[in-house]
Amino acid sequence: MLFTEDFLHYVWKFRLFNRIGLYTTDGEELQVYSAGLHNKHAGADFQNARIRIGDETWAGTVELHINSSDWHKHGHSMDGAYDNVILHVVYNHDTPIILPNGRLLPTLELKDRIPGELHHSYHNLVFGKNIVIPCEGSIKRVDPLTMQNWLTRILVERLEKRAEAVTAALEKNRGDWEETFYQFLAANFGFKTNALPFELLAKSLPQNILAKHKNNPMQIEALIFGQAGLLTEGLTDEYAVKLRTEHAYLRKKFNLTPIENHLWKFMRMRPQNFPTIRLAQFAALIVRSTHLFSQILETKEVKNLRELFLGLEIHQYWTDHYRFDKLSPTATKHLGKATVDTLLLNTVALFLFAYGKYTQQQFFVSRALKLLENIPAENNHITANFANLGVNIFTAFESQALLELKNSYCDYKKCLQCGVGIKILKPN
Repeated sequence: MLFTEDFLHYVWKFRLFNRIGLYTTDGEELQVYSAGLHNKHAGADFQNARIRIGDETWAGTVELHINSSDWHKHGHSMDGAYDNVILHVVYNHDTPIILPNGRLLPTLELKDRIPGELHHSYHNLVFGKNIVIPCEGSIKRVDPLTMQNWLTRILVERLEKRAEAVTAALEKNRGDWEETFYQFLAANFGFKTNALPFELLAKSLPQNILAKHKNNPMQIEALIFGQAGLLTEGLTDEYAVKLRTEHAYLRKKFNLTPIENHLWKFMRMRPQNFPTIRLAQFAALIVRSTHLFSQILETKEVKNLRELFLGLEIHQYWTDHYRFDKLSPTATKHLGKATVDTLLLNTVALFLFAYGKYTQQQFFVSRALKLLENIPAENNHITANFANLGVNIFTAFESQALLELKNSYCDYKKCLQCGVGIKILKPN
């Protein structure tokens, strides 16, 4: 069976080896007081360990390898950062290691001290022929407290990674949270298919220009559709012609450059999700909302956050149109609850979290997590697979965490860095 260094780290970290009668390879009595803190950066594998060798107690770093000779293969003999290692922990001791100062590096061999059952369980977990995730046969037996604690941790990891993009955009926008929120909200109005053109539209049309025309819905619509590049010369409907005329004036006034209209995708989409309808809804939100991000920061109840997006009054033209100059059966074109929940998940919750982290106000971080607890879980193939394995998924809090679990841990078989994997492997 395969034996990896990650597994050796796991065994040492949780001291899952026979600790009775420990001796170094050169015969000195050894006692481990603390395995130390796992170091995932440059330097020795564990820091701040405490051990006793013979009659002397040591505090410092510990390095782990499969074979003792890996010390030389990994270049540690030429790296001064490893000169102060107090213990070398190996699976197989095949050569003594002499440090540059002439000191014999104390070594602990674990080959005959690791329970075979533990190694067998690890091998089946990481190298087994599983289809969905490595622990698919065991995850439903993990206790709810362990699962909840781990999902909370990796949900925060997911939000922290996504918040980095917010911070980067904030810097480009010179610290303007409203402008940054507006750009991200626009991108999420396009969902995956039209996220890019929506984002480019927002960047081509700064929010301060829209703010000057909030009292004139026609001008807001002209700016939105005009900058989207959709007010082409061939349009004949009165509404479209008015928008085109208005946009021509505003474009010249503010020296605006529309985006290319070929970027918008209509194919294989339900008409309700056509970019023209989303743009009309986005325009209606701009008309109704002033300083939307500030409103969100001040709105504490989830139901009130939803109300900021529900019931948008889009222009009556879209009641019987999905595209310019093409009549369609009459239908309501409001944002649906599911769409609003997606915007709350991908934009509002993210920005509450990012703002809380940036300003060091835990209150907003907690509000972001609470918001996710009040949004229904996403339904996709990943969440469906977890549900089939017996994992309870009720809210976006859980579904977002499980997406992170699958994409950042399960797909890379990082079972020994996963709270669920550790719980499954840990002896009772």
